[in-house]
Amino acid sequence: MRLPRLLCAFLLAACCRRAAGVLGEAEPPEPELVEVEVGSTALLQCGPSRSQDNLSNVDWFSVHKEKPTLIFRVRHGLGQSEPGEYQHRLSLQDAGSTLALTHVTPHDERVFLCQGKRPPSQEHRLQLRVYKAPEEPSIQANALGISVNSREPEEVATCVGRNGYPVPQVIWYKDGRPLKEQKNRVHIQSSQTAESSGLYTLRSVLKAQLRKEDRDARFYCELSYRLPSGSHMKESREVTVPVFYPAERVWLEVAPAGPLKEGDRVEIRCLADGNPPPHFSLSKQDPRTRETVEETTDDDGVLVLAPARREHSGRYQCQGLDLESTASLLSAQQELRVDYVSDVRVRPAAPEGHEGSNLTLTCEAESSRALEFQWLREKTGQVLTRGPVLELQDLDREAGGGYRCVASAPRVPGLNATWLVNVAVFGPPWMAQKERKVRVRENALLNLTCEASGHPRPAISWSVGGRASEHDQDPQRVLSLLSVRVTPQLVETGAECVAANALGRNSTRILLELASNTSTGLSTATVGPHAGANGTSTEKKLREPQSKGVVIVAVTVSLLVLALLGAVLCFFYKKGKLPCGRSGKQEITLPPSHKSTFVVEVKSDKLPEEMGLLQGSRADQRAPGDQGERYIDLRH
Repeated sequence: MRLPRLLCAFLLAACCRRAAGVLGEAEPPEPELVEVEVGSTALLQCGPSRSQDNLSNVDWFSVHKEKPTLIFRVRHGLGQSEPGEYQHRLSLQDAGSTLALTHVTPHDERVFLCQGKRPPSQEHRLQLRVYKAPEEPSIQANALGISVNSREPEEVATCVGRNGYPVPQVIWYKDGRPLKEQKNRVHIQSSQTAESSGLYTLRSVLKAQLRKEDRDARFYCELSYRLPSGSHMKESREVTVPVFYPAERVWLEVAPAGPLKEGDRVEIRCLADGNPPPHFSLSKQDPRTRETVEETTDDDGVLVLAPARREHSGRYQCQGLDLESTASLLSAQQELRVDYVSDVRVRPAAPEGHEGSNLTLTCEAESSRALEFQWLREKTGQVLTRGPVLELQDLDREAGGGYRCVASAPRVPGLNATWLVNVAVFGPPWMAQKERKVRVRENALLNLTCEASGHPRPAISWSVGGRASEHDQDPQRVLSLLSVRVTPQLVETGAECVAANALGRNSTRILLELASNTSTGLSTATVGPHAGANGTSTEKKLREPQSKGVVIVAVTVSLLVLALLGAVLCFFYKKGKLPCGRSGKQEITLPPSHKSTFVVEVKSDKLPEEMGLLQGSRADQRAPGDQGERYIDLRH
């Protein structure tokens, strides 16, 4: 029964103390909250329930460390600042009901109090809260890297947020997920520095123990802060940190990855899954002696084979040693194969045959792969057959020339080799043209070319003297160039090119004619199946006679007109109106209204020798000025 009595006495004493507190001095009410950003203007109102009369005489105080300091007086509606830090930043607004504080700084975050003079006990308290958004956070990663063998958390990155108020909150993220403190795994250490402006600079360091899986992890920091408009946040950029871990596997990489062939540029490098990569040595096993020979690589540890040859084929071995760990020596091997096609040859090596005979060509080659063959005509590129054997039946002169055998390995793109063989067909020399005309200028230097082919290879001679040179086009074809001076005797006789071999001879004739123009220069006459192949001056040919059809039409029209005239004469003669004498010359009398003049004109711009064909063997000689025009006057 004693315990309840003590409990009741305790409760009674507590109630008496509470009643005494109520009857004594009351606790001040919570200040009214005013929020504003740094640099803006804070509006302080002296209570919402005060009348205009009560606000005409008010004193304003700033409370710092529980000590009020008079900063502004209002008397009869007029305000006056007190000397001090607020002297030039305070003013009255809204008819004296509001005190405006301009250019707010973090130092202004405190309680402001307004107190009326009548009665003096009435007062109103306001709590000014100041905010400033921090700058964009900057982040700096650990450039030296972190080893997975570290026994303690290592510094990953440092985040800095400058000039914020109040101090912002920092949150670290890895791959988009927030990080929290974890013993012996994750540690976040943050500190702030107060600047002279009252703003804060936040510095946060993230330390963590990383694993091999974190080699590509992305870290960033986030600053959370508040403004009068609400909560906000700013994120830094993402960073990665070098993570060091020992290699567990080594392998070789060969580029290009596909089948290799002779002539390719091949690169061989050693790779490992450790960071940093271990020290490598690359060697090749000699297929004959089975000995391993170390290869020399470039500064990047790459063995370059340029160009690759068949001798580069073999087994390559890569060995890696991690100098920072006690791991055993790692190695890998890979077989390298460089394919080739070589020693393409044709049997017979110098094929030849007589016209009408048959000829068989067989192509052979060496290769590391199965081969396919095809035969092409060299001058046309036409595929003649597929396979190593080419059958040429019933040889003729056109069958002579080049044939190309192509040996290719279908399983290795671009791997092929070719061989060109020339087929010779026995026969006398052959020339493309028998005769040719060219215009020349007297005393000009004339280049004459003559080309002939045949088997055996023909020799070329000229009927005129001059400086001659020969150029072999192929084993059965020869080009001769003759430089001569044009003389009247050369124009009269022309030039003859003669090609001869053991089976016969052939020739071609070049006719020359003086040009009518007076221009000077170099004349060239080219004769043969490939004229002008030596690239000398431009050939000037005689102007070919125009079509004889025009002359035939003109002669036909003349004969028709003469026939019509004869018919008219006979008609008048039978009517007795046309007396004829021995001479046969009588004037034809026509009525005045029908009397007219008939003129038949025959024109030709042909050469004189062509006009001679039209005039017949008894044609009269024309005057020198006659240009081939003939008039028949029917008036007399």
